[in-house]
Amino acid sequence: MSKLYSALKYIALLAIAGVLLYFSFKEVKWDDFVGGLSSCDFRWITVSMVISVVAFYVRALRWRLLMLPLDKKVTRRDSFHAVNIAYFTNLAIPRAGEIARCGVITNKTGLAFESVAGTVVLERSIDLLCLILITLSLVFFSWDLFGHFINREIVSALGDKFSTNLIWFALAAFAAFAIFAYIIYKYRSSHPLLRKLTDLIKGLIKGLLTGIKMKQKWLFLIYTVLLWVCYWLMSWTTIMAFPAVAGLGPLDALFLMMVGGLGWVVPVQGGIGAYHFIISLALASVYGISQTSGVIFATISHGSQTFTMILFGAISLIIFSLDKARAKKSILQ
Repeated sequence: MSKLYSALKYIALLAIAGVLLYFSFKEVKWDDFVGGLSSCDFRWITVSMVISVVAFYVRALRWRLLMLPLDKKVTRRDSFHAVNIAYFTNLAIPRAGEIARCGVITNKTGLAFESVAGTVVLERSIDLLCLILITLSLVFFSWDLFGHFINREIVSALGDKFSTNLIWFALAAFAAFAIFAYIIYKYRSSHPLLRKLTDLIKGLIKGLLTGIKMKQKWLFLIYTVLLWVCYWLMSWTTIMAFPAVAGLGPLDALFLMMVGGLGWVVPVQGGIGAYHFIISLALASVYGISQTSGVIFATISHGSQTFTMILFGAISLIIFSLDKARAKKSILQ
């Protein structure tokens, strides 16, 4: 039953990505699309891809800082390969990459999966907070340019009815969570399944608390800033590669980075469709750039990032498999 549910979920998410791609490309002419791609300066795209690899490594270094209080055996190499494998996995199954990278670290170090998962939850929560802060800053300091896009294309599109339903849904979800938490707490010792859930929650909390125990908090902050600078530079170098948007500047690159981040957050395979749709919408709405040019820009940006994820994810997966095989062989000997 669980396999059927997973398959249906996968197909549904793929269908959503397909619908978003359809609406992104429906008015694009193939000749214009090919012509736009040929006008791109792929030297800048190469620079963007190099920066994305740097971002992978910085994320690995930052994540390792969270795991060190759990065990000093976590290496930079293992963290880097785990992050690469996570990105690679997310391209096939949304959000499964976070489970995959926890599995890599657990396999290499013997750390409890739940504790490693807690560090991932903490890291992703910090990233979400950063994205929210960047969004609020852009809206506050550049309302005339960016604020209206957020208000018109996102907030107004959802409507008051959606907002009201969302509040009721949030209240219902909170009530359900409170009841569930009470049941687990009350019967945690008498039921095997609830005992396992309790152990899982304890492991997650242990991983989350590593943020408090972390000694190198300033280094963590530096890595966080550097990570988002890398994302901004990836956006800016892609702008510089494409003549149709070459007039945009650093602040525009920050805006497109933020909008693109929202596209990657949508739980579809590798952000495909969602990224194309929201980037082309932003370019048309804010800058008056045609849908064709917007879709070409989104395709180049998303395609280069996806290629980098596939390349380094595959390399890391091969290295991890070889290391695992060597470790198993040494045990048998």
